[in-house]
Amino acid sequence: MTAPRVPGARLRHGRVSLAISFFIQGAVFALLVTRIPAIQDRYGISDGLLPVFLAAVPVLAGVGSVGTEHLVKRVRPSKVLRCVQPVVCLALLAAGSVGSMAQAACALAVFGLSVGALDASMNMLGVSLQRAYGRSIMLGFHAAYSLGGIVGASLAWAGAHWHLSLAVLYGPVVLVVVPLAVVVGRWFVDQHGAAGEHAPVKAAPVAMRMLLPLCLVMAFAYIGDSTVSNWSAKYLQDVLGSSEQLATVPYNVYMVTTLLGRAVGDLGVRRFGAVAVVRCGTVVAAGGFAVVAAAPGAWAGMAGFTLVGLGLCVIVPQTFAAAGRQASGEGGAGSSDTAIARLNIFNYVGFLIGSPLVGALGDAWSYRGAMLVPMALVLVTLVYARSFGSPQARYGDAYERPRTADVG
Repeated sequence: MTAPRVPGARLRHGRVSLAISFFIQGAVFALLVTRIPAIQDRYGISDGLLPVFLAAVPVLAGVGSVGTEHLVKRVRPSKVLRCVQPVVCLALLAAGSVGSMAQAACALAVFGLSVGALDASMNMLGVSLQRAYGRSIMLGFHAAYSLGGIVGASLAWAGAHWHLSLAVLYGPVVLVVVPLAVVVGRWFVDQHGAAGEHAPVKAAPVAMRMLLPLCLVMAFAYIGDSTVSNWSAKYLQDVLGSSEQLATVPYNVYMVTTLLGRAVGDLGVRRFGAVAVVRCGTVVAAGGFAVVAAAPGAWAGMAGFTLVGLGLCVIVPQTFAAAGRQASGEGGAGSSDTAIARLNIFNYVGFLIGSPLVGALGDAWSYRGAMLVPMALVLVTLVYARSFGSPQARYGDAYERPRTADVG
């Protein structure tokens, strides 16, 4: 059995700083999406125009991710992340404080483009750090994102409760997180523990055929995620007859269980291997959607959404890790960055498809039946579960193999 690798101080600092970056992004994104109605009211955006605004952000994020694929061939991902995270935060403030709809549209466009670059570069750094550590740590970064999302949603609730303007809500948050992002960016660590100022790593071409199974898994996971975030409240209230107050609970529970699942998920990967963890998460998530579809009442429905959170939470981080592992095995560290940037596009694809798909099926058929669609799509992950392992383990990827002992 290979001895566990003990990370040096630089890697440990890089891990903490990147986790803080994930936390900041989770909070900022939650502050935007949970206050969409307030943004709509502030700028007089009609119900017909609002979907255009909402769709434009993930579309532009996809463009930003594609741009990052080419940018990191010349600039290290750490530098990209250091530059774009303050931009994302400032774009959030602008979206809540500018004076016209056109200016708000520009702010949201900047937010979308920069968040695509941010998501791609964050996950590039996460995968490279995991490779340098030689064991699974990727789920921990996404747990930090989930924690940030809970904090951001709580701040948004407080802002709505005390009727704070968006500028008053966003201003203090941005005043804190922008300097924090700048400071922690000094300790980001790039490929194989090399400092970010070193020369970029050249990439070999990455075949989309190799990535296609993981791209499908990513899209289907985000279809499931967007189903919960956009339809859980309506489902509980309109289908299962819950009160309006109770209908707000499932998404909060979903976020908490996502955090808990990711917080312990790395231990599961180290003990049982990535393939087993992904298969288990897939079955749990699909079972959760089945419980939701068959639920006789609100509490059973809430239990189903809780299972969905516990299951889905492991899939996305492991999909990024698997893409980086496969691509680096084929063409080196630079190819890992390319693969992650391309894979990242499909989380926006899933986000764009999920909510309209469930809504259309719910209106044309039934919302109970509509919940079976994300269940079926998530189950496709079982077909591709072997893609999450690699018989050609490289860079000391001991986290691919089950082990009985590890270090913290």
